[in-house]
Amino acid sequence: MSGHSKWATTKHKKAIIDSRRAKSFAKLIKNIEVAAKMGGADLAGNPTLVDAIQKAKKTSVPIDNINRAVKRGAGLLGESVDYQTIMYEGYGQNGVAMLVECLTDNKNRAAAEVRTAMTRNGGTMADPGSVAYNFHRKGVIAVPHADGITEDDVLLAVLDAGAEEVTDHGELFEIRTEPSDIVAARSALQEQGIDYDSADVEFVPSLKVEIDADTARRVFKLIDALEDLDDVQNVYANYDVPAEVLAELDED
Repeated sequence: MSGHSKWATTKHKKAIIDSRRAKSFAKLIKNIEVAAKMGGADLAGNPTLVDAIQKAKKTSVPIDNINRAVKRGAGLLGESVDYQTIMYEGYGQNGVAMLVECLTDNKNRAAAEVRTAMTRNGGTMADPGSVAYNFHRKGVIAVPHADGITEDDVLLAVLDAGAEEVTDHGELFEIRTEPSDIVAARSALQEQGIDYDSADVEFVPSLKVEIDADTARRVFKLIDALEDLDDVQNVYANYDVPAEVLAELDED
């Protein structure tokens, strides 16, 4: 789940089961292919490809798979890569707003699978525009906690590179920027020797809905079902989980 919320941070600590790992690999490879198709295979001139490869490496995608994906996407293997990005809107339990981002070569399949996952797990589809207005595109960089690295260190590194805010989520620092500033911000981190886990342009909610433990369980089940779909790349939602609720969920 994107956004590096407190729940996402908690999930980050858990072991990845093989089936989820395989799906994750496939989605990361797809991102690399699309980035290479859009901007070419030269890393020096394609920062989107750099970030896609960085994310894949952090998730232990084999380097041979990454290199093939770059060549395939750039058309160097004689294969055609043709994916569409499609956004679906919906609601989870307690009015939690959701954006479901798909990268697919079959729009009809993606639409049918998203709708089925929604209805089977207590969600509802929404009309285009009815949810999206509450989300804004932002650059989001995740910096893991490391010995000697403080929130002030991270802030000072990116302050002149367009960073809007730095938030400490316990396991990692989250940096937010305008989408156009994300490359400058991650470059500033690298110049200061600060490692980052991921740098993505995401949809961040303007207003959040606070949810209790029971609602959280059902919302997370719905998000898991959506993320299990091959065509779904990201699910963005506007829930907020209070600390005491997160503690209760950790006991499950």
